[in-house]
Amino acid sequence: MLNIFFAIKRIFIIFAREKIHKIFIFAFLVLLIGSVFLVFFEKNISFFDGLWWSIVTMTTVGYGDISPITVGGRIVAFFVMISGIGLLGLLTATVAGMFVENKFMEKRGMKKINLANHFIICGWNFRGETIISEIKADLKSKHMPIVIIADINEKPSEEENVFFIHGQIDSNSLSRAHAKKAAAVIILADDLLDSYSRDAKTILNIMTIKNYNPNLYTCVELMSSKNIAHCKIAKADEIIVVGELSTNLLVQAALDHGITRLISELVSNHYGNDLYKIKIPSYLIGKSFFHAMCELKEKKDIICIGIKDKLSDKFFVNPNSNYVLKENDFIIIIGLERPDMMVS
Repeated sequence: MLNIFFAIKRIFIIFAREKIHKIFIFAFLVLLIGSVFLVFFEKNISFFDGLWWSIVTMTTVGYGDISPITVGGRIVAFFVMISGIGLLGLLTATVAGMFVENKFMEKRGMKKINLANHFIICGWNFRGETIISEIKADLKSKHMPIVIIADINEKPSEEENVFFIHGQIDSNSLSRAHAKKAAAVIILADDLLDSYSRDAKTILNIMTIKNYNPNLYTCVELMSSKNIAHCKIAKADEIIVVGELSTNLLVQAALDHGITRLISELVSNHYGNDLYKIKIPSYLIGKSFFHAMCELKEKKDIICIGIKDKLSDKFFVNPNSNYVLKENDFIIIIGLERPDMMVS
């Protein structure tokens, strides 16, 4: 009900801004005056019939059920017809202009976004499209809105449910992106800068975001591992060092041939098995890691490979078999799709 109220209020604001209400007032006066003068000249027509005739004439429908036969009535009809054509043209042009302006502002990133539980991508590079594609490939985030904040000329992606805010990463752009209500933010490196300047700008963006919303989860793309300490000081939540990650994969590919294909499958939402972090279901609380691993494989055909301990906020890959699962723990699993863990 509240949403309907705000929608109606917004319509009235737009009408006032575009002065559409003046068109309706003028149309009402034409209808009223035309009806009065038609009844005056055409003695056999009632006021309500005259009002109906004025509406039909102004909208250029022209049913022909009522027609003026006197000279005065036809002169009135002429002015009503001319006024109707002009008003309809003016109204159509105004409404069309509103839609064009709205689309232009959206494409140029000039509109404020009113969303909640959405992703924000800060900055833009050639990896942006892949990131959006991966987010939308996961059932958990398939329908979650994505807001791009970047200092580029126009919206870089035409994907559905993707929005654009033009500008640098500052309190103004974060406010327009509704960052107080966002689920997470991904900070991309600026490819137009050298590696040192990229990381410096990234760290500055982290500090800006954390100052605006300290609780917003930040995932950061970093170019050099030397700057990890600075990112941690800026309170980044997760740091991905692009060069270091690719180097490690190359070494692993040389040592164990073909293993990177498996890793690529696990980190892509588009095909094969994927990695998921799932809250411990009630029926596994108090059981050992080994018991949970066997039960999940047997009943749901998924593999449990690790634990995130809530108290220490640390991840443990392949923990001890006797590790007891606690209520607030998370399990890291491999499966074909994100499972429903509420049912045993």
